[in-house]
Amino acid sequence: MINTTDVARLVKFWSALLGVEVRRESPDFVFLTPQQPGGIAVNFQRVPDPTEGRRRLHLDLSVESLEAASERILELGGSRVEDHEVPGFAWRVMADPDGNEFCIAAME
Repeated sequence: MINTTDVARLVKFWSALLGVEVRRESPDFVFLTPQQPGGIAVNFQRVPDPTEGRRRLHLDLSVESLEAASERILELGGSRVEDHEVPGFAWRVMADPDGNEFCIAAME
């Protein structure tokens, strides 16, 4: 996930560079298709101000179940940070044992 104040500009750049299409979008989020089935996709979220430091870019992992993935992360020594939801899309911020944050989301 890439934080940006100008989603359209970055979507145009990254989709052309990677040769991929938009998979899903809402007013504040755009998800690109992976370059290959099962591959990693680049996604964008609108933020009100430029993001400074470590949270400008972070991992978002697609999971089958938020609850099952959260339990597994906790079992491995990670932690749950916070939950978010917008119409039609929910995600959870988790952290690894060093406190590095990443998001998990069940993509339909």
